[in-house]
Amino acid sequence: MATKLSIDHEAIPITALNCSLRKKLGLYLNPANTVASDWRAIAEMMDFTYLEIKNFEKRDYPLEKVLTEWETRPDATVANLLSILEKAERKDVTADLKDIIDEDCKKYLERLQRKPLQVPVVDSCGPRTQERDGITLYDDPQGLTPETFDAFICYCQSDFQFVHEMIKQLEQTECSLKLCVFDRDVLPGTCVWTITSELIEKRQALMVVVISDDYLDSDACDFQTKFALSLCPGARSKRLIPVVYKAMKRPFPSILRFLTICDYTRPCTQIWFWTRLAKALSLP
Repeated sequence: MATKLSIDHEAIPITALNCSLRKKLGLYLNPANTVASDWRAIAEMMDFTYLEIKNFEKRDYPLEKVLTEWETRPDATVANLLSILEKAERKDVTADLKDIIDEDCKKYLERLQRKPLQVPVVDSCGPRTQERDGITLYDDPQGLTPETFDAFICYCQSDFQFVHEMIKQLEQTECSLKLCVFDRDVLPGTCVWTITSELIEKRQALMVVVISDDYLDSDACDFQTKFALSLCPGARSKRLIPVVYKAMKRPFPSILRFLTICDYTRPCTQIWFWTRLAKALSLP
Protein backbone atom coordinates (compact mmCIF):
# COMPACT_ATOMS: atom_id res chain seq x y z
CA MET A 1 0.00 0.00 0.00
CA ALA A 2 1.36 3.44 -1.00
CA THR A 3 2.48 5.70 1.83
CA LYS A 4 0.32 8.82 2.19
CA LEU A 5 2.51 11.90 1.89
CA SER A 6 2.20 14.59 4.53
CA ILE A 7 2.39 18.04 2.97
CA ASP A 8 4.41 20.69 4.77
CA HIS A 9 3.89 23.76 2.60
CA GLU A 10 6.64 25.61 4.45
CA ALA A 11 9.24 23.11 3.23
CA ILE A 12 8.13 23.13 -0.41
CA PRO A 13 9.62 25.76 -2.77
CA ILE A 14 7.41 27.65 -5.19
CA THR A 15 9.22 25.89 -8.05
CA ALA A 16 7.08 22.83 -7.23
CA LEU A 17 4.09 24.59 -8.80
CA ASN A 18 3.71 23.69 -12.47
CA CYS A 19 2.93 25.89 -15.48
CA SER A 20 -0.78 25.06 -15.69
CA LEU A 21 -1.32 26.15 -12.07
CA ARG A 22 0.60 29.38 -12.64
CA LYS A 23 -1.65 30.16 -15.60
CA LYS A 24 -4.74 29.52 -13.47
CA LEU A 25 -3.37 31.90 -10.82
CA GLY A 26 -2.89 34.45 -13.59
CA LEU A 27 -6.55 34.13 -14.64
CA TYR A 28 -7.53 35.27 -11.15
CA LEU A 29 -4.84 37.87 -10.53
CA ASN A 30 -3.68 39.34 -13.86
CA PRO A 31 -6.85 41.33 -14.66
CA ALA A 32 -6.84 44.81 -13.08
CA ASN A 33 -9.33 44.76 -10.23
CA THR A 34 -10.66 47.84 -8.46
CA VAL A 35 -12.43 45.81 -5.77
CA ALA A 36 -10.11 42.90 -4.91
CA SER A 37 -6.32 42.69 -4.80
CA ASP A 38 -4.68 41.87 -8.13
CA TRP A 39 -1.13 40.80 -9.07
CA ARG A 40 0.28 44.23 -8.14
CA ALA A 41 -0.75 43.82 -4.52
CA ILE A 42 0.71 40.30 -4.50
CA ALA A 43 4.02 41.56 -5.94
CA GLU A 44 4.17 44.33 -3.35
CA MET A 45 3.68 41.80 -0.55
CA MET A 46 6.55 39.81 -2.06
CA ASP A 47 8.74 42.91 -1.46
CA PHE A 48 9.15 43.91 -5.10
CA THR A 49 9.89 47.60 -5.54
CA TYR A 50 7.67 50.12 -7.29
CA LEU A 51 10.04 50.23 -10.27
CA GLU A 52 10.10 46.44 -10.55
CA ILE A 53 6.29 46.33 -10.49
CA LYS A 54 6.11 49.01 -13.20
CA ASN A 55 8.43 46.85 -15.33
CA PHE A 56 6.25 43.79 -14.74
CA GLU A 57 3.26 45.77 -16.05
CA LYS A 58 4.78 45.68 -19.53
CA ARG A 59 4.53 41.88 -19.63
CA ASP A 60 1.55 40.09 -21.17
CA TYR A 61 1.30 37.77 -18.16
CA PRO A 62 2.75 39.77 -15.26
CA LEU A 63 1.93 37.34 -12.46
CA GLU A 64 3.92 34.54 -14.11
CA LYS A 65 6.93 36.87 -14.39
CA VAL A 66 6.49 37.89 -10.73
CA LEU A 67 6.50 34.23 -9.65
CA THR A 68 9.55 33.48 -11.80
CA GLU A 69 11.48 36.34 -10.19
CA TRP A 70 10.24 35.59 -6.67
CA GLU A 71 11.14 31.91 -6.83
CA THR A 72 14.86 32.79 -6.71
CA ARG A 73 14.43 34.13 -3.18
CA PRO A 74 14.85 31.96 -0.07
CA ASP A 75 11.38 32.86 1.27
CA ALA A 76 9.61 31.67 -1.90
CA THR A 77 7.71 28.73 -0.42
CA VAL A 78 4.20 27.47 -1.07
CA ALA A 79 3.29 28.36 2.51
CA ASN A 80 4.34 31.97 2.02
CA LEU A 81 2.40 32.20 -1.26
CA LEU A 82 -0.75 30.95 0.49
CA SER A 83 -0.12 33.38 3.34
CA ILE A 84 0.25 36.30 0.90
CA LEU A 85 -3.01 35.38 -0.85
CA GLU A 86 -4.69 35.18 2.55
CA LYS A 87 -3.41 38.61 3.59
CA ALA A 88 -4.51 40.02 0.22
CA GLU A 89 -8.01 38.73 1.01
CA ARG A 90 -8.04 36.50 -2.06
CA LYS A 91 -9.59 33.51 -0.34
CA ASP A 92 -11.41 32.81 -3.58
CA VAL A 93 -8.07 31.90 -5.16
CA THR A 94 -6.91 29.67 -2.32
CA ALA A 95 -10.31 27.97 -2.07
CA ASP A 96 -10.60 27.25 -5.80
CA LEU A 97 -6.98 26.20 -6.39
CA LYS A 98 -6.01 24.59 -3.06
CA ASP A 99 -6.54 21.03 -4.36
CA ILE A 100 -4.41 21.69 -7.46
CA ILE A 101 -1.68 23.28 -5.32
CA ASP A 102 -1.66 20.26 -3.01
CA GLU A 103 -1.50 17.93 -6.01
CA ASP A 104 1.59 19.73 -7.34
CA CYS A 105 3.16 19.54 -3.87
CA LYS A 106 2.50 15.78 -3.70
CA LYS A 107 4.13 15.27 -7.10
CA TYR A 108 7.14 17.28 -5.93
CA LEU A 109 7.49 15.15 -2.77
CA GLU A 110 7.12 11.96 -4.79
CA ARG A 111 9.92 13.07 -7.12
CA LEU A 112 12.15 13.66 -4.10
CA GLN A 113 11.39 10.18 -2.78
CA ARG A 114 12.23 8.60 -6.13
CA LYS A 115 15.56 10.42 -6.46
CA PRO A 116 18.42 7.90 -6.00
CA LEU A 117 20.71 8.73 -3.10
CA GLN A 118 23.86 8.17 -5.20
CA VAL A 119 22.95 10.63 -7.98
CA PRO A 120 24.87 13.66 -6.62
CA VAL A 121 28.01 11.50 -6.42
CA VAL A 122 28.00 9.42 -9.61
CA ASP A 123 25.83 11.28 -12.12
CA SER A 124 27.83 14.45 -12.64
CA CYS A 125 31.11 14.90 -14.46
CA GLY A 126 31.89 17.77 -12.14
CA PRO A 127 30.92 16.83 -8.58
CA ARG A 128 28.41 19.13 -6.99
CA THR A 129 29.98 20.60 -3.88
CA GLN A 130 28.63 22.85 -1.17
CA GLU A 131 30.73 25.61 -2.68
CA ARG A 132 28.41 25.66 -5.72
CA ASP A 133 25.26 26.10 -3.61
CA GLY A 134 24.23 29.44 -2.15
CA ILE A 135 26.73 31.45 -4.18
CA THR A 136 24.54 34.42 -5.17
CA LEU A 137 22.40 36.83 -3.21
CA TYR A 138 19.06 35.15 -3.90
CA ASP A 139 20.17 31.53 -4.19
CA ASP A 140 18.13 28.89 -2.43
CA PRO A 141 20.45 27.95 0.51
CA GLN A 142 19.52 24.27 -0.01
CA GLY A 143 20.61 24.39 -3.65
CA LEU A 144 17.19 23.34 -5.02
CA THR A 145 16.47 26.50 -7.03
CA PRO A 146 19.73 28.22 -8.06
CA GLU A 147 19.40 31.85 -9.12
CA THR A 148 19.64 32.35 -12.89
CA PHE A 149 20.37 35.42 -15.02
CA ASP A 150 19.89 36.71 -18.56
CA ALA A 151 23.57 37.57 -18.87
CA PHE A 152 26.88 37.45 -17.01
CA ILE A 153 28.84 40.73 -17.18
CA CYS A 154 32.60 40.30 -17.65
CA TYR A 155 34.36 43.51 -16.63
CA CYS A 156 37.36 44.89 -14.76
CA GLN A 157 37.10 47.23 -11.79
CA SER A 158 38.12 50.37 -13.70
CA ASP A 159 35.06 49.94 -15.96
CA PHE A 160 32.57 49.63 -13.12
CA GLN A 161 31.01 53.04 -13.79
CA PHE A 162 29.90 51.81 -17.22
CA VAL A 163 28.56 48.62 -15.61
CA HIS A 164 26.39 50.83 -13.39
CA GLU A 165 25.01 52.49 -16.52
CA MET A 166 24.38 49.05 -18.00
CA ILE A 167 22.38 48.06 -14.92
CA LYS A 168 20.35 51.25 -15.19
CA GLN A 169 19.59 50.78 -18.90
CA LEU A 170 18.94 47.03 -18.97
CA GLU A 171 17.50 46.19 -15.54
CA GLN A 172 15.69 49.35 -14.44
CA THR A 173 13.80 50.05 -17.68
CA GLU A 174 11.19 48.23 -19.72
CA CYS A 175 13.93 45.78 -20.79
CA SER A 176 13.67 44.23 -17.30
CA LEU A 177 16.69 41.99 -17.86
CA LYS A 178 18.51 40.29 -15.02
CA LEU A 179 22.27 40.73 -15.06
CA CYS A 180 24.88 38.87 -13.04
CA VAL A 181 27.31 41.50 -11.77
CA PHE A 182 29.98 39.75 -9.71
CA ASP A 183 30.57 42.51 -7.12
CA ARG A 184 26.84 42.92 -6.53
CA ASP A 185 25.38 39.41 -6.84
CA VAL A 186 28.05 36.93 -5.71
CA LEU A 187 28.40 36.22 -1.99
CA PRO A 188 31.87 36.57 -0.45
CA GLY A 189 33.97 33.69 0.83
CA THR A 190 33.93 31.37 -2.19
CA CYS A 191 36.60 30.34 -4.71
CA VAL A 192 36.53 32.92 -7.51
CA TRP A 193 37.43 30.55 -10.35
CA THR A 194 35.05 27.77 -9.32
CA ILE A 195 32.12 30.11 -8.83
CA THR A 196 32.80 32.07 -12.02
CA SER A 197 32.78 28.90 -14.14
CA GLU A 198 29.54 27.76 -12.45
CA LEU A 199 27.86 31.10 -13.22
CA ILE A 200 29.02 31.26 -16.84
CA GLU A 201 28.21 27.66 -17.71
CA LYS A 202 24.96 27.04 -15.85
CA ARG A 203 23.38 30.23 -14.57
CA GLN A 204 22.84 32.34 -17.71
CA ALA A 205 22.60 32.09 -21.49
CA LEU A 206 25.00 34.84 -22.59
CA MET A 207 28.02 36.81 -21.45
CA VAL A 208 28.62 40.51 -22.10
CA VAL A 209 32.33 41.35 -22.26
CA VAL A 210 33.19 44.98 -21.51
CA ILE A 211 36.35 45.60 -23.54
CA SER A 212 38.87 48.27 -22.53
CA ASP A 213 42.64 48.68 -22.24
CA ASP A 214 42.46 47.57 -18.61
CA TYR A 215 40.44 44.50 -19.61
CA LEU A 216 43.49 43.25 -21.54
CA ASP A 217 45.52 43.16 -18.29
CA SER A 218 42.87 41.43 -16.16
CA ASP A 219 43.52 37.76 -15.34
CA ALA A 220 39.91 37.35 -14.22
CA CYS A 221 38.50 38.74 -17.49
CA ASP A 222 40.92 36.61 -19.51
CA PHE A 223 39.78 33.46 -17.71
CA GLN A 224 36.06 34.32 -18.02
CA THR A 225 36.33 35.08 -21.74
CA LYS A 226 38.31 31.96 -22.62
CA PHE A 227 36.09 29.76 -20.49
CA ALA A 228 32.93 31.08 -22.19
CA LEU A 229 34.51 30.62 -25.62
CA SER A 230 35.40 27.03 -24.75
CA LEU A 231 31.68 26.34 -24.27
CA CYS A 232 30.91 27.34 -27.87
CA PRO A 233 33.95 26.50 -30.03
CA GLY A 234 33.88 28.15 -33.43
CA ALA A 235 31.02 30.41 -32.25
CA ARG A 236 28.48 27.76 -33.31
CA SER A 237 26.11 29.32 -30.78
CA LYS A 238 25.95 32.94 -29.74
CA ARG A 239 27.58 33.03 -26.33
CA LEU A 240 29.62 36.24 -26.05
CA ILE A 241 28.72 39.83 -26.87
CA PRO A 242 31.75 42.18 -26.88
CA VAL A 243 31.00 45.77 -25.84
CA VAL A 244 33.35 48.72 -26.39
CA TYR A 245 32.32 51.88 -24.55
CA LYS A 246 35.43 54.08 -24.87
CA ALA A 247 38.34 54.51 -27.29
CA MET A 248 41.20 52.04 -26.86
CA LYS A 249 44.92 52.71 -27.24
CA ARG A 250 45.82 49.04 -27.53
CA PRO A 251 44.71 46.51 -30.20
CA PHE A 252 41.34 44.85 -29.81
CA PRO A 253 41.74 41.29 -28.41
CA SER A 254 42.28 38.94 -31.35
CA ILE A 255 40.35 36.14 -29.65
CA LEU A 256 37.14 38.18 -30.09
CA ARG A 257 37.74 39.66 -33.55
CA PHE A 258 35.33 37.23 -35.24
CA LEU A 259 32.39 38.40 -33.08
CA THR A 260 30.09 41.32 -33.89
CA ILE A 261 30.83 44.23 -31.55
CA CYS A 262 28.33 46.46 -29.76
CA ASP A 263 30.11 49.84 -30.09
CA TYR A 264 29.29 52.75 -27.74
CA THR A 265 32.20 54.94 -28.85
CA ARG A 266 30.48 56.42 -31.92
CA PRO A 267 28.05 59.23 -30.99
CA CYS A 268 26.04 58.70 -34.19
CA THR A 269 25.11 55.12 -33.18
CA GLN A 270 24.72 55.54 -29.40
CA ILE A 271 20.98 56.07 -29.82
CA TRP A 272 20.63 52.43 -30.91
CA PHE A 273 23.22 50.94 -28.56
CA TRP A 274 21.05 49.89 -25.60
CA THR A 275 18.18 48.71 -27.81
CA ARG A 276 20.50 46.44 -29.83
CA LEU A 277 22.19 45.06 -26.73
CA ALA A 278 18.87 44.42 -24.94
CA LYS A 279 17.47 42.66 -28.00
CA ALA A 280 20.55 40.45 -28.31
CA LEU A 281 20.23 39.42 -24.66
CA SER A 282 16.48 38.79 -24.95
CA LEU A 283 16.64 36.42 -27.91
CA PRO A 284 16.45 32.67 -27.13
